Amino acid sequence: MRRIVLLLYALVLGCRSNAGGGAGAETGTVADDQELAAPAEHPDHHAAAEAEQAMTAHVTEDPHLRLTPLRAPAPGDSARAARILATMRSELAEYRDIHVAEADGFRQYIPAGGAPVQHFTKLSWAFRSRTGLDPARPTSLLYERAPDGSLTLVGAMFTAPPQTSAAELDARLPLSVTRWHQHVNWCLPGGSPAEAQRRWRETKDGRPVFGPKSPIATEAACQAVGGRFYPRLFGWMVHVMAFAGDDPWTAHQH
Repeated sequence: MRRIVLLLYALVLGCRSNAGGGAGAETGTVADDQELAAPAEHPDHHAAAEAEQAMTAHVTEDPHLRLTPLRAPAPGDSARAARILATMRSELAEYRDIHVAEADGFRQYIPAGGAPVQHFTKLSWAFRSRTGLDPARPTSLLYERAPDGSLTLVGAMFTAPPQTSAAELDARLPLSVTRWHQHVNWCLPGGSPAEAQRRWRETKDGRPVFGPKSPIATEAACQAVGGRFYPRLFGWMVHVMAFAGDDPWTAHQH
């Protein structure tokens, strides 16, 4: 439990002194994020697990995802992206062996069930991501699970604090090359921990009432079903599929 809470804390809070306040910065309060990171908010970790599942979906018109706009290429963007890829492929290659990754501190804190891509996170690197992007030290390693249960390294996930400006995100990874995302407008079940766990299974008209596949995306609609509305879950995230496919910037993009 403690490690899962630490992971949620690392993903949610970030480092506000480095978040920047320029165009694209998002407003929010420390109290909101601390409340979201509290264990009581995730009694069965459904919210985090559902987010993990949602991370493997392709980009669609989705009321539960906020994407950075794709910028026009700027001088040096391609070269900078190429350097990041080269560093990832050089420094992270040893983690093709999942046992090496686990020995180095990577853990699957939030099991993703049948999700095609599994996240293994190193907490110390997740906290370091608050201040910048180090291509040799991502927040999470991404593994594709084969039918026989084996895991193949396909890429890495980088994170940034929720209030990070578009300019800072672009400085970390060119927005002309890839798109960062946030999970937004989530309705989570209310009630006691036991009741909340039970209510995750609720459906209406064949669709889930809660989570990223719910049509509910406003506070009023969430309150109408007895839920708890969150304008944002966690901070900014991006997948770079450095070890899979011809285009590492768009493969499995959200």
